Amino acid sequence: QLQFVESGGGLVQPGGSLRLSCAASGFTLDHYAVGWFRQAPGKEREGVACISDSGWSINYADSVKGRFTISKDNAKNTVVYLQMNSLKPEDTAVYFCAAHADRSSCKAYSFGWGQGTQVTVAS
Repeated sequence: QLQFVESGGGLVQPGGSLRLSCAASGFTLDHYAVGWFRQAPGKEREGVACISDSGWSINYADSVKGRFTISKDNAKNTVVYLQMNSLKPEDTAVYFCAAHADRSSCKAYSFGWGQGTQVTVAS
């Protein structure tokens, strides 16, 4: 079964940091872009960050630019990270990752959605 397992979420105070991990199970990330997404209660899912298969092309949502960093473990080629700094209450959401049937675009067909990891930013 092709699926990601997300981890690293938790409760953090505003201004704090977390690093999320997204581990692929049953496949490697050689030819797929990988995106991080989030969904807050009562809101639609939104894209947060996207990284190409090579790691050379990266895009962020405006709301997280300068605060979040997506990276890929090219040695393992099965893990993608999301470093989140300067967290705000509005970053509270369940965070998911998915692979895309394109080497650089996270708008292509997606697969491998995991259960997500909860991030709560509160004082």
